[in-house]
Amino acid sequence: MLTPAEADQLIGQHLQCLPIESLPLAQCAGAVLRENIYAERDQPPYDRVAMDGVALDSQAVSAGGRSFRIRAVLPVGCDSVVPVEKLAIERGHAALAVDVLVEPWENVHRRGSDTRQGALLLNAGQRLRAPEIAIAASAGMARIRVASQPMLAVISTGNELVEPGEPVLAHQVRRSNAYAIVSALREHGFQRVADDHIRDDAQELRERLHFHLETHDVLVLSGGVSMGRFDLVPQVLGELGVRTIFHKVAQRPGKPLWFGVAPSGAAVFGLPGNPVSTLVCLTRYVLPALRGSLGQSPQPAQRLALAAPVTVTTALTHFIPVRLEQDDWGRDWAVPAPTNGSGDFTGLAGTEGFVELPPGPNTYAKGFVTRLYRWS
Repeated sequence: MLTPAEADQLIGQHLQCLPIESLPLAQCAGAVLRENIYAERDQPPYDRVAMDGVALDSQAVSAGGRSFRIRAVLPVGCDSVVPVEKLAIERGHAALAVDVLVEPWENVHRRGSDTRQGALLLNAGQRLRAPEIAIAASAGMARIRVASQPMLAVISTGNELVEPGEPVLAHQVRRSNAYAIVSALREHGFQRVADDHIRDDAQELRERLHFHLETHDVLVLSGGVSMGRFDLVPQVLGELGVRTIFHKVAQRPGKPLWFGVAPSGAAVFGLPGNPVSTLVCLTRYVLPALRGSLGQSPQPAQRLALAAPVTVTTALTHFIPVRLEQDDWGRDWAVPAPTNGSGDFTGLAGTEGFVELPPGPNTYAKGFVTRLYRWS
């Protein structure tokens, strides 16, 4: 079986980079920038007064001047601004108190001190949040080239799944995975998300999956990829020409993870149906891959120390849910919060995400530093 790192590499090699579109600046919040943005002019574009006061020539003060005629707003030749509360203004003159010191360029935001004309302000690959939108506006960018939003389809499978609000029998379970996946995708800025549910029927799977493969860039399926009698997804996808890139990763939870590519170029993620496995694989593989397809710069890894020892008994990479706690010095620690198996999604409440531990058998002591993957 593949290691998680090998699975990452294969996904990155086969996921297509999404096209670029030009959008009005007001529509670019949350988008990923696909061009560099440069300063239109010096910023600030002039020597800007940074304090309510009176501008004067500091050399004149050094030469003994203590009273100055008020003429204009930061006139040429002035290089310092004295706050109004330190001045006595009378009959068009501003007088300095004896104890007021004046330094050159005091309270003056000098032209070009932030950026110079032509300086690189934003790199392609940055996500456009409020600060980046303001910077683009200051550079005079009425439109920006950004990555197109992918068309995503979230598909759950299984006859036993029942929608929230509908009557449920003893052998049935609520359809919760799809809601979690859609929520996570939208929380990470993906808005073009369709949601579908398909019964464990080969013909219905074939028809619905064919439609989604032709109309979407990425399919995220939940369930139907293990070894059970009704786990028909890999077989049906193969019949539709989807090429299997890998099936199974040496990890727990989420070992049955499946990934393939359709003739249309659409990528297909087959996530295991157990809820914890679904969320872990979505966070560990799908979301980073989608960010990469947008051209977004990789997020820096956050590493934390375990707050308690964890024993790994099998030769599989382990993903352990954690809560975060701070010690008396303000340092974050990862507190292990293991669930009662991969079906115990209620145990994830209050967790920040999960840490990745190397294969065992081994006991990782308190203080062992590893990577944190956040749910959001």
